Amino acid sequence: MALAAVASAQTPSSTAIPAPEDVAAPPADAEKTASGLASKVLTPGKGETHPAKTDRVTVHYTGWTTDGKMFDSSVASGKPVTFPLDRVIAGWTEGVQLMVTGEKRRFWIPEELAYKGKEGRPSGMLVFDVELISFAAPPPKPTPSDPTKAPDDVKRPPDDAKRTLSGLSYKILKPGAGGRHPTATSSVTVHYSGWTTDGKLFDSSVVNGKPATFPLNRVIPGWTEGVQLMVEGEKRRFWIPESLAYAGNGPVSGDLVFDIELIKIN
Repeated sequence: MALAAVASAQTPSSTAIPAPEDVAAPPADAEKTASGLASKVLTPGKGETHPAKTDRVTVHYTGWTTDGKMFDSSVASGKPVTFPLDRVIAGWTEGVQLMVTGEKRRFWIPEELAYKGKEGRPSGMLVFDVELISFAAPPPKPTPSDPTKAPDDVKRPPDDAKRTLSGLSYKILKPGAGGRHPTATSSVTVHYSGWTTDGKLFDSSVVNGKPATFPLNRVIPGWTEGVQLMVEGEKRRFWIPESLAYAGNGPVSGDLVFDIELIKIN
């Protein structure tokens, strides 16, 4: 759309909307901000809440150059538009923050708050009639998971975990690809994190930021057995009984829980 929210200018609609009589310059009763943006309320809105700079707004609008030529209009196309307010020309970002829901304003936007002479865009001062239909805060960005945080089921295998004859329990967290499994003597590259059943992290390639590579016959029996069940790209959680872990002769004691992602069978 031509207000340069995100994309390039559209071809003007064949349904031209006549320019207002004051398109050439702001009238004497227009409000003016310190930046040079002029505006006039055409229809009052409701409430006192204004959009924030990063809100997503839904609007109807029409834009003209000061010689009265319409260059874009959601009104003419019959469909309002929605976009983040910080992704449009500066005059829009500033001006729409002055509005409330249901309000309609006319803006006279100087070139330095519009397209600044950018090739292929309307030049000079631009005039927009904008109706603010609604606005909302952007959805929150997902918070990255904490790689040190123990899983909720760290104390014991859940009911849907599978169990082998040796007593090893596991659950697939992310399926892998293909049908190739490592053997007991394969070298594998993995990412992993390990916790004691009280939730203490004792080792993690994820936290270190570097995958580990080793032969499967050089690790604890629970790893040797469990990783052979996996395929590349798969991620599993293992609950390893002490008898398949360090058997009381290692850096940690008791049952252990590992999240393991098999990156590659070497």
